[in-house]
Amino acid sequence: MTMPGKQHVFSINSKEQFEQTALQVFKYQAQNCAIYRQFIEGLKIDLAKVTTVEKIPFLPIEFFKSHAIVSSNDPIEVTFTSSGTTGMITSSHHVTDKTWYEDSFRNAFSLFYSDIKDYTVLALLPSYLEREGSSLIYMVDDLIKQSDNPDSGFFLYNHDELYQQLIKQQEAQKPTLLIGVTFGLLDFIEQYNIHFPGLIVMETGGMKGRRKEMIREELHQVLCKGFGVSTIHSEYGMTELLSQAYSKGDGIFECPPWMQIIIRDTNDPITTLSNGKTGGINVIDLANINSCSFIATQDLGKTYADGSFEVLGRFDQSDIRGCNLLIA
Repeated sequence: MTMPGKQHVFSINSKEQFEQTALQVFKYQAQNCAIYRQFIEGLKIDLAKVTTVEKIPFLPIEFFKSHAIVSSNDPIEVTFTSSGTTGMITSSHHVTDKTWYEDSFRNAFSLFYSDIKDYTVLALLPSYLEREGSSLIYMVDDLIKQSDNPDSGFFLYNHDELYQQLIKQQEAQKPTLLIGVTFGLLDFIEQYNIHFPGLIVMETGGMKGRRKEMIREELHQVLCKGFGVSTIHSEYGMTELLSQAYSKGDGIFECPPWMQIIIRDTNDPITTLSNGKTGGINVIDLANINSCSFIATQDLGKTYADGSFEVLGRFDQSDIRGCNLLIA
């Protein structure tokens, strides 16, 4: 089974085309990804009977902590690693063709926000800048370069410089995207308050142990007040994927056409749930073609009829069932 090319994946424009491509990618990865193949065999799944997307098995995301999940014999071009506290085992995502990632996030940003060259991109991502291997830093650094704007850039803890840049952008009435880790955005507005209604504030999640966790409604209310905006945007992505979903408010995320969310039963990982029911989030990411495109995450959420979804929390370790095959 040959894998579909980038032009095919990034031109998907219908449910039927997505499903056909997903099944093609599944068959390719079931043959070429050794760990995924062993996982499927462990579940005693007959590949010939996987004829719909709903029957595709999803690899538990924990496998990225213990195995190299690759579907290609090509050399590794870049390895992305997850963040974690001291002593925590982190995930590694070995990418054999980084242009798949670049095409994925560039196309997705253009789809949801138009041409990156229309924006000044300001990034407040201190915890990610302080380590190597962040896929988020890779993406944002590329978007900053693609914006071709000398005012775009990263900010570590230099909050006064960021504040002055935001004032400059507001006075010039320039479209501006501020993307930041949650605790960084909260730290900033504790020192500075700005009323910038046209600013796009995009939080990427994560307190990283720096602050007490907050529910989304409370967090967004605080951020809206601090930045003087009506809504907070969010990005849903992770080390193990090469695509992101975006929310333009209220925590409702939309996927690009080559990505889809399916909700699984928390007690039976093989069973999927209908729209509106809460369960574990499974992600189909067809851009992740040289690794595994079918990932069972540790997030809880629910989907809606229009294909959008909401993230409602995380599994406790004690809640994860049926996901220990091959993990050692």
